[in-house]
Amino acid sequence: MAYKIVIKKKFIASLSDILSYLEKEWSIQVADDFVKKVDLRISALQNHPFIGALTRFKTIRGVHITKHNRMYYRVTKNKVTILNMYDTRRKTYS
Repeated sequence: MAYKIVIKKKFIASLSDILSYLEKEWSIQVADDFVKKVDLRISALQNHPFIGALTRFKTIRGVHITKHNRMYYRVTKNKVTILNMYDTRRKTYS
């Protein structure tokens, strides 16, 4: 059963910030590669929503996109809600 994907505005804002940084400091190709990694991870969550590790918040799971970025999401009945993305080099609440 494929789960419905819902993406929160906070995630979109975080993704936008990361892409702006990557384009400015690295290249458009690096930013495009990052988007592909995010898309692959979201596609994987659609079919296998429990692949992410539980955080200390028990209903929130997290998966790595790259070694520097981790995506957080919540699984309910038939829906995966993508909540946010954080830089793993910063202190997070996982």
